[in-house]
Order: sequence, then C-alpha cells, then structure tokens
Amino acid sequence: MWQSLRYSNLLLRLGLAFVFLWLGIDKFIHPSYWLAVWIPSWLVTAASSVALSGYGVAYLFGAFEVLVGIAILANLFVSTFAILGAVFLAAIPFFAGFGEIAVRDMGLVAALLALAFWPRSRVPRTFL
Repeated sequence: MWQSLRYSNLLLRLGLAFVFLWLGIDKFIHPSYWLAVWIPSWLVTAASSVALSGYGVAYLFGAFEVLVGIAILANLFVSTFAILGAVFLAAIPFFAGFGEIAVRDMGLVAALLALAFWPRSRVPRTFL
C-alpha cells in the first residue's frame, strides 16, 4: 500500500508545484532582488528593446513559474508543463553560471523529466 505509483506521483507533483509556486510568487513580491542577483543585466537590456522593463522580465518569469506550478498541482497538461519547466531550469546555469544552484536545479530538472515521462493511464485524470 505504501509503495504506490499514484501516491509517489502525487508527492512528486506537490513538491515540484511548491517549488515553482514559491519562486514564482516571490518574483512578484521581491522583483528587485531577482533583478539584482539572478536575472542577467544583458537580458534586461535586450528586453528593453521590446519595451519590457526589468520588472516586467521578473514578472514574466514569475508568471511562467506560477503557471507551471498550478498546472502540475492541478494535474493538467503535466507532461507539457514539466518539460517547459525542465527547459527553463536547465537554461539557468547558462545565464547565471554553474555552481551549487545549478546542481540543485539539475536535480529539479531530473524530477520534472521523471514526471513528464510518467506512465499515464487511460482513466480520466483527477487531482490524485
């Protein structure tokens, strides 16, 4: 009973949704921190060429992360959003550098890919 694909899928989705929702919401609460520490200045400069401010970039990233978190939590289009989230996290080391954050993110990428390739049943999806 304790070893169940159903419960392990739920726990994996809850954990990943928590991470994406937390970080996405934090970008709306503390955008200046994210701009100062994590969002590269060249990206802000490039975004300004399409009339998007640095705060707009932070909010855009935050909205994307919240959307990924909600989709994974609600069990809707999980494979699609898990792959999008994995690509998003896998790209971060190329912009922010390789270090302990990149190692953590690679673990999250692996968890997202595991979720993306999780076997799906033909039964209608529910939260569980």
